[in-house]
Amino acid sequence: MGLLDRLELGIEKAVHGVFSRGNAQIQPVEIASRLRRVMDNQAIAISQGRTLAPNIFEARLGDTDFDRVQQWGQPLAEELCDVAVQHARSQGYTLQGPVRFSFKHDGDLKPGAFEVTARSEKGSAPPVMPAPRRPVPPAPPRVPSAPNRFPAGAFPGGATMQQPLHLHPVLEIDGQRYSLNADSVVLGRSSEADVVVDDTGVSRRHLEIRRSQGHVYAVDLGSTNGSYVNGERVNGSVELRDGATIAMGRTRIVFRMLPAPLGGSA
Repeated sequence: MGLLDRLELGIEKAVHGVFSRGNAQIQPVEIASRLRRVMDNQAIAISQGRTLAPNIFEARLGDTDFDRVQQWGQPLAEELCDVAVQHARSQGYTLQGPVRFSFKHDGDLKPGAFEVTARSEKGSAPPVMPAPRRPVPPAPPRVPSAPNRFPAGAFPGGATMQQPLHLHPVLEIDGQRYSLNADSVVLGRSSEADVVVDDTGVSRRHLEIRRSQGHVYAVDLGSTNGSYVNGERVNGSVELRDGATIAMGRTRIVFRMLPAPLGGSA
């Protein structure tokens, strides 16, 4: 397994770092830890329940370390962006725009030394807000049932009533179908996701498909690049209808309601 493969499993699972520090090595998780500390130190409470945190980050590295980090630059930067978004969610921070992480060469820094700086910057994308509470869809109206004048399943003259068709939610991804048998299914790049999506533009835990009282919702999990349903960005959750198109990274997913096999669900 190569360095990039380990990175795809998540920054916390990396075994070897890309930076030198004498005979030791700096693990990428150390940069992630510094990033979280910088966010906490620069977070500013604006009002009760609203704390602003930086969303633009830069790591300064010396000659040797900067040369090495260029081998991983973009994938590592994406992982660190995920770390920042997840930390903001867990702490209830508000971000003014999308998260960006970059690396900069600083010839004055010794091998193994690095600095992380941060600032807030408004962007065109909607700001990252603390995770919303789970939606509680309204209960369907109760329809009074008519008196049953005939035996169940039969009409006058011997005609038999056809059983109602049971539909089951399914995701179609790259020609494969994934049956949604659980009330909560998480999609993402992590091997721990319920449905693994091999796309570098997808966060480790990117999107949740949630079933509640007969309705199905797409819930963005604070992904770096956002989730879209029928071209509209998901802010919180969006109810899915048959044929809806979900976009995350470069991946396109079609939501279907298909007849369940006889004798049970798909």
